[in-house]
Amino acid sequence: MDVVTTFPQMFDSILGESILKIAQEKKKIKVRCVQLRDFAQDKHKLTDDKPFGGGPGMVMKAEPFFHCVEELKKDSPNAHVVLLTPAGEPFKQKTAKSLTKKKHLIFLCGHYEGLDERVREHLVDEEISLGDFVLTGGEIPTMVVIDAVTRLLPGVLGNKESIKQESFQQGILDHPHYTRPREFRGHVVPEELMTGNHAKVEKWRKEQALKRTRKRRPDLLK
Repeated sequence: MDVVTTFPQMFDSILGESILKIAQEKKKIKVRCVQLRDFAQDKHKLTDDKPFGGGPGMVMKAEPFFHCVEELKKDSPNAHVVLLTPAGEPFKQKTAKSLTKKKHLIFLCGHYEGLDERVREHLVDEEISLGDFVLTGGEIPTMVVIDAVTRLLPGVLGNKESIKQESFQQGILDHPHYTRPREFRGHVVPEELMTGNHAKVEKWRKEQALKRTRKRRPDLLK
């Protein structure tokens, strides 16, 4: 995965901890942050300029993105270019699954009023949105996508069965989970989980998953 950004240091922490760190150590993924300014064409290394037609804010220039992606694609011409943008398709678990099948991903992180439209039209293969809200830049959404994709790769998580039971894997939300102690401040773990009867436990979990989905995300049941 290549991340094209003007703020590569933002990724140091998330890539150096937890599952993403382990995935890199296991060589399940390789993440490289590429400084967009290195591909700017002027002496000041500018990556943005005023918008044609006037208006507030700045627009990120097309040239640095084109030169950067072209360089990254020299050894990987089929790399899949992803732009994180409010105008993209909503990011879902099935999107993460589809991205696991790509050998090389290139993420473009925008800022300000966005990117020159020619980048979107002629360079990007897929546009993704995390929701109906606006963030300062594309770095944080890119981190979310990288995390969601990485944990689906074979061998990344210690127990592969845990993925199968997570929210959205079966099209609905996950069931409630409990652990020791059995009683805490008067709140007791449901009796069904204490029976030792696997069939009853499974039945309870499915019922609770549907109940939670019906209450919180009825749209998923459609």
